[in-house]
Amino acid sequence: MDYWVGAICEAFLEMDCSSRQAPAFEGRLTSVGVGPVSFNQVQASTQDVFRTRAGIARGAQHPFYLITQRLTPWHVRQGGHGVQLRPGDGVLVDSAQLYELHFPEAVNGLSIQLPRAWVGQWLARLDDPAPRVVHRDQGWGQALSALSLQFAADPLLSARYPAGLLCDQLGAMLAAALEPEPSRPTAPAHDLRQRALRVLQDVLDQPGLTSERVAALLGVSVRSLHRAFAAGATSFALSLRQLRLERAAQLLAQPRLAHVTVAELGRRCGYTDASHFVREFQRHHRITPARWRRERLPR
Repeated sequence: MDYWVGAICEAFLEMDCSSRQAPAFEGRLTSVGVGPVSFNQVQASTQDVFRTRAGIARGAQHPFYLITQRLTPWHVRQGGHGVQLRPGDGVLVDSAQLYELHFPEAVNGLSIQLPRAWVGQWLARLDDPAPRVVHRDQGWGQALSALSLQFAADPLLSARYPAGLLCDQLGAMLAAALEPEPSRPTAPAHDLRQRALRVLQDVLDQPGLTSERVAALLGVSVRSLHRAFAAGATSFALSLRQLRLERAAQLLAQPRLAHVTVAELGRRCGYTDASHFVREFQRHHRITPARWRRERLPR
C-alpha cells in the first residue's frame, strides 16, 4: 500500500490513500501519453483516495482528471457535494480543490490526466465547486463514456491514433457533454459547420489535418469550430473521417483511376498508412477497398 501511494505521488499527484485491504494491497497502473493528455489505466484493490490541502500545497501543477469505472459503482465528494456513480459514468475532478474518491469494491477503470490550460481551451467554467458528472446514458456523455471504457480496457489503443485528432475529439466530447449547447442548432452554428465542411472537402488530402488548421482557415476559434459540429450532433473528427471515406469510395469507382493503386488513392484522401486506410474503409463500408473497386468497375 505504501509503495502504491508513493508511486502515484511521485509520478502523478500528491494524495493520501487508505484501504481495508492494505496488508494485501495490489495495484497496477499503465500510463500512455498522447500529446498533452495521459490515459491511465488503473487496476487496484478497494481504496479511499483523499486530495488534501497539504497535497495541493506540495503540487506544482493542478491538472484535472476525468475518471471512469468499468465494472463497479463508486462515490466522489468535492466542494461538499457527494455523487454516487455507476459503471460507465465519468466525473471531472479538479486537483486544485479538496476531493475524496471512494471505491468500495475495487478500482478498474481509466483516469485521464488533463492539463489545466488544455481544459481551459474547451470549458467555459473551470472553477466549479461540485463534481462534474458525465452520464453514460445522456447526450454526448454516451460517446465520451464509450471512448473512456474502450481505453480503460486497453490504454495502448490510444497511442495508435494521431495525437492531435484524438485530443481534439476528447476535448470536443468533454465540452459537449458538460456544457451542452441548446438542442436546436442556431443559424450561425449551422452556417459555420457548412463552411467547415466545404473547407474540409478542399484540404482532406492533407495528412495530419487538425481542427486548429481548419479553424485558422475559417478565422474562428477552435472552440467555436467544435461547438458548431456538436450542435449538429457530430464532431470534427467524425466528419473528417466520413468525408475521407466518401472521397475514397468515389475514387475507387472511377474507371480512369483503375490502374492507380489502392494505397495511392488512400494517400489522396489523407491516409499516409495504407493498412490504416484499408481498416478504416472496411470498418465503414463493411468491404475492403479492393473488393469495392472490383464490384463497381466494368469488367
